[in-house]
Amino acid sequence: MKQLNSRQQALLSMLADGGFHSGEQIGTALGISRAAISQQIKSLRQLGLEIFSITGKGYRLNTPLQPLNADIIRSHLQGAPVHTCAVIGSTNQYMMAQLERWQKGECLLAETQTAGRGRRGRQWHSPFGSQFIMSMYWRLDDGPSAAMGLSLAIGVAVVRALEAQGYQGLSLKWPNDIYMARRKLAGILVEMSAAVGGLCHLVIGVGINLNLPDDVIARLDQPCAHLAEQTAAIDRNKLSAAIIHALRETLALFEQQGLSAFLTEWNRLDMFMQQPVKVLLGDQIIHGTYCGIDGQGNMLLQDGNGIRKFVGGEISLRADS
Repeated sequence: MKQLNSRQQALLSMLADGGFHSGEQIGTALGISRAAISQQIKSLRQLGLEIFSITGKGYRLNTPLQPLNADIIRSHLQGAPVHTCAVIGSTNQYMMAQLERWQKGECLLAETQTAGRGRRGRQWHSPFGSQFIMSMYWRLDDGPSAAMGLSLAIGVAVVRALEAQGYQGLSLKWPNDIYMARRKLAGILVEMSAAVGGLCHLVIGVGINLNLPDDVIARLDQPCAHLAEQTAAIDRNKLSAAIIHALRETLALFEQQGLSAFLTEWNRLDMFMQQPVKVLLGDQIIHGTYCGIDGQGNMLLQDGNGIRKFVGGEISLRADS
């Protein structure tokens, strides 16, 4: 886990408005030479920030950026600590490696991940400052069976938080993806460590596209959406606090009532309800009509043999086209 040094932070704060800043302005503000400015710019570029340099004008970020600020996020919340960092391999892996350290609801947010993972180990692209990247620790006293369907409840919570911020056209795709205008907006990765019948440790990772550069979108293997399509200026710290609050409330309710408390909302948001789909199971392709989920979060598919049940894991759900 890496934080920006004081000069990097000061330089990024100057450039965050997206306007041009001359070398003279930067040098005076930071108390460094032109050569040192060049080194600091290089260090920010190495983090994935796109910074332009034009003779006679100075330096500017490709797009304005609001850096994460743990103090601001915490000011909107009560309860467990919230931490931020600039660069990390994976927030989920970092928390999973030291499970006994965290309080229930404690969170870690990052500007960028170098080894982020999605479902089935897929790489999660995370340009600096362009996504919401967060992991939250939770634990369940009733063991791993109590976590059945948890990722679906988390999806409902994230959509609720985004809708409360004014975002529209959101839907859920079983088991753990969030879509906007039928393109992938966000993903959820729940990891656990538990002994049979014992305490269940959970790390809940959420990644949401905020404002992805065009070149990143072009490299992705599926159509994606980002919140900047609906909101030009995103208050990242306010949004982060809203999502954290929604997740903590959801997890507390899930402990008491399980998935049943979220089934109605899931059905409202389910992207494929009563639509023809195909299920990819290894080399096998199964066609049918998607019939939603059952009380344990299993996916229901109607084909020529009746209603079939599929659990999460090594399967993919796709539109049948």
